[in-house]
Formats: sequence, structure tokens, C-alpha cells
Amino acid sequence: MNTHPYLRAYMAGSAVPTMMLLVVLSGFLVARYTFEIPIPIERAIIFPMALIPNLFGLWNMVYLWTRPRRHLPIGFHGAILPFFIAPLGFLVATCSGFLTATSSGLVWFHQSVIPYTVLAAAFCLALIAYYLVWKYVVGFFNGVLGIA
Repeated sequence: MNTHPYLRAYMAGSAVPTMMLLVVLSGFLVARYTFEIPIPIERAIIFPMALIPNLFGLWNMVYLWTRPRRHLPIGFHGAILPFFIAPLGFLVATCSGFLTATSSGLVWFHQSVIPYTVLAAAFCLALIAYYLVWKYVVGFFNGVLGIA
């Protein structure tokens, strides 16, 4: 009997960001319609909604595939993912025209300047968050689905 471990790995990986996107989308909606912050939600949320769950699922499949060859703990494996997501997001945002790199920082939607020091701190926090999410949440789902 074929148990489809890669399909289960994809589902376990993509479940986590799919649930978190509901929280992020709710935050965007509250910011835009309650506090009237001019965030073009249709342009800002399309990258995370389209790619992040798929990348999580594919990255979990990579974890399952590399596990017999080289055993890297799942938390560290997940902490590597932002090194792929950040450049991909930067590329998509600059090609879409709502992110511009300047000498003082990144200009988001031609309005907000985000200094590079803030970006570096945010990236470090993202690494910690990804480590914890992959270690505890994705690892739990992998265990539930029997692929851990």
C-alpha cells in the first residue's frame, strides 16, 4: 500500500501558513477599514497568500526527502526557509513596483521608508519565529500524519 508520504508532508507544511494568513488578513482588514490606514491590501497580501503556503509545503517535502540522507532538526530546517522567501519577496515586490531600494532603506508603496537596521532586526526575529513554528507546529503536524 502506498501511503503517499510526500503528499502528507505537503499538507502538514501548508496547513500552518494557511491558518496564519487568516490572522494576517484580518489584521489588514482591521487596519484598512477600522483605522483607515491606506494599505492597498490586494497588492500587499497577494504574495503571501499565493506562495507562502506552497513554499511551506514544498519545504516540508524537502525535509522529508533529505531526512534519511542528512538529519537536520526540523527547527533548523525551517529557519533556513526565510533565506529563500526574503529574496523572492523582494524580487516580486520590486518587479510589482511597490518596493524601491534606496540608500537609507526600502520605500514601501512610495510612502513609508523602512530603514535597513529595522529590516535586519525583523529578519532575525523571522528566523526565530520560523524556527519555533517549524519545531513545534509543523513538527506536531508531521507527527500527527505519521511522517516525523
